[in-house]
Amino acid sequence: MAATMRAERFYADTKTVALEDVPVPEPGPGEVLVKVAFCGICHSDLSLINGTFPAQAPVVTQGHEASGTIAKLGPGVTGWAEGDRVVVAAGRPCQQCPNCRRGDVVNCLQVQLMAFAYDGAWADYTLAQAAGLTRVPDNVPLEQAAILADAVSTPFGAVVRTGRVAVGESVGVWGAGGVGTHILQLARLVGAAPVVVVDINPAVLDRARELGADYAFDSRDEHLKDKIAEVTGGRKLDVAFDAVGLKATFEQALDCVANGGRLVGVGMSAQSPTIGPTSMFGLTRKQVLGHLGYQNVDIETLARLVSYGRLDLSRSISEVIALEDIRLGIDKLARGEGNPIRILVQP
Repeated sequence: MAATMRAERFYADTKTVALEDVPVPEPGPGEVLVKVAFCGICHSDLSLINGTFPAQAPVVTQGHEASGTIAKLGPGVTGWAEGDRVVVAAGRPCQQCPNCRRGDVVNCLQVQLMAFAYDGAWADYTLAQAAGLTRVPDNVPLEQAAILADAVSTPFGAVVRTGRVAVGESVGVWGAGGVGTHILQLARLVGAAPVVVVDINPAVLDRARELGADYAFDSRDEHLKDKIAEVTGGRKLDVAFDAVGLKATFEQALDCVANGGRLVGVGMSAQSPTIGPTSMFGLTRKQVLGHLGYQNVDIETLARLVSYGRLDLSRSISEVIALEDIRLGIDKLARGEGNPIRILVQP
């Protein structure tokens, strides 16, 4: 193994990205070194670059949706071997907060996010805690495995854990990009009916229909709320997911939620929506829930669903680019060129 590797480096003070040769990291106790096969480009990566998300480190390697093979085991690691196919968890517990100290690491109060608080996987190699790895079944392509660590697992957490979508509930999804597309697929998988997708792009709406949306409506349609009421028997939506995070999408989704229904905010921006008068909010008994991330066990569940053919991610990989072209990939996602679900980096 060479002593150095290529890695993307984000500099917080200038908000610039550079490709550099850096030392290959050495795994410490309980860690493994992973040879990166693929790593996704996520909108949160863009949010760090443009300043929407505050920097947590002066210099960091980005990329938090990674699959690969174990290249080296650190001291004390058991149950894993070099060459094992794995997905890397996109965060790690702090081990210092009150919850971690009592062994409740799943609910860590100060979880450290990969590619924000510590180096990620837009590089030839990345370090990972062995306890956070997920084994990839042999019949699951590593391209699809990579996006399980956020692009699919975050929607899974939103649908199953935060939204608690039940069989037969009506679901709306605002924005059918990388996150919204998988919310659509997972809502169908758990038995939501109907599933309605709302977007501004006709091509994205067509794709949503092909991937299983029962209805797909233009967000600019002045009769949108009436159409949603019509297809839900006059009730409107039991659960709405805002996968965009803008003021307009949040407020429009909330307006289409039934009395007693839930709005789950998954997309993020710096904009500030409102819920309207508190009197009406109370009378309608609507719930607004914020969602972030997933539990590591969710990745294993999703890998099993893909392995058994229950979840089809074959259309989720829009493009694969070389690490040397990372700036091009960032720019393509920022511009939405080709309406990508996920662009992957292959070091």
